[in-house]
Amino acid sequence: MAYPDELLVDDERVVLHKHPHPKMLVVPVLVFLVTVGLAVYLAALARNLSWATIAWIVLAVVAVAVVVRFTLVPLVRWRTTHFVVTTRRVLVREGVVSRQGIDIPIGRINSVQFRHTIVERLLGCGTLVIESASDEPLEFEDVPGVEKVHSMLYNQMSELDERRAGRPARAGYGDDEDRDDRWESRR
Repeated sequence: MAYPDELLVDDERVVLHKHPHPKMLVVPVLVFLVTVGLAVYLAALARNLSWATIAWIVLAVVAVAVVVRFTLVPLVRWRTTHFVVTTRRVLVREGVVSRQGIDIPIGRINSVQFRHTIVERLLGCGTLVIESASDEPLEFEDVPGVEKVHSMLYNQMSELDERRAGRPARAGYGDDEDRDDRWESRR
């Protein structure tokens, strides 16, 4: 699902749009499986009781409440959390009913760092740390492909610096011979 174009300003395009890494859904899925399994087991035990219908209704209500709170809510939270990099800014939006977000202009980013544990390296995610001009560093956890995102943000910062300096962006450079010619002309 692409980030809505109506939320972008003129001459801005989405470079990257990601949701948090799906690892944050492991516990909700386990809760779902355990809840359904336990509810079915308890319903089977209660089938021979004289009040089995009432027990089944109570089990169903409790199971639905647990699944909604511990599976559905985290799933919706995951789905409605957006990490977006555009040609002008980094946007983070989260929430369903009550939304919150932050925008960091690319030109105000001082440094971009990442870190990940061995487990996160195996899963292909990590924490992205963005230090902007005036605020404390912002940490975004569970970013999928954090090393690629880090590299892409660094390239966006470099391209912005080159545009400000009046030089063409590196992405527009031609083949290696053209680069060698430009290097020779700068010496």
